[in-house]
Amino acid sequence: MFRTYSARSFYVKTVSSLFRHHILQSYCLTQRKTVNTNVFDDSPVKSRIRQNYQEVSEAGVNNQISKELHASYVYAAMAFHFDRDDVALPKVSDFFFKSGNEELQHAYKLMKFQNMRGGTVQFKAIEAPAKSHWPSLLEAMQDALELEKALNHDLLELHHIASAHKDAQMCDFLESEYLHEQVEAIKKLSDHVTNLKRVGSGLGEYVFNGEFK
Repeated sequence: MFRTYSARSFYVKTVSSLFRHHILQSYCLTQRKTVNTNVFDDSPVKSRIRQNYQEVSEAGVNNQISKELHASYVYAAMAFHFDRDDVALPKVSDFFFKSGNEELQHAYKLMKFQNMRGGTVQFKAIEAPAKSHWPSLLEAMQDALELEKALNHDLLELHHIASAHKDAQMCDFLESEYLHEQVEAIKKLSDHVTNLKRVGSGLGEYVFNGEFK
């Protein structure tokens, strides 16, 4: 008898709770229809600080943010690959970790710039790396080189947009924070590719790792 009573009480309480919830939900929906929807309009308003910042520039910055985050993702994949016990090139792994962190900082700088100019940061899905395994260090360095060249191309396109709209602040930002650094990274990676071709794989990679900075 005790168990039957307890089960019945639980059932009654549950049904009563659901009924009250249904009544409250119906009331809220009814009230919502009578309220001026403009009061709850959370769409972004035009920033007071926005000046000579075109929508195409804002969209370009958001796209570049996604590309920088993707690059950081790729470098993380490389770093953890060369950190594996059956690969064991720790200095190379550290190099890719640092490279990934630099790309992450590039993305953050673009986000800050977007807010500084009165734009809105739009977060998008980050494209996954195409690889998680590299048969050789040479192949990884070649992939990193192509990645940096692609980023440089995208940044130059963004600079072209800013220049076409006579956005001096955006041009200066890209030149001082990105473009010079990109050509330095491309040169460094190309040097690594040359040296890896010289020493070869296997023992050559081990020696390269020992001399790597």
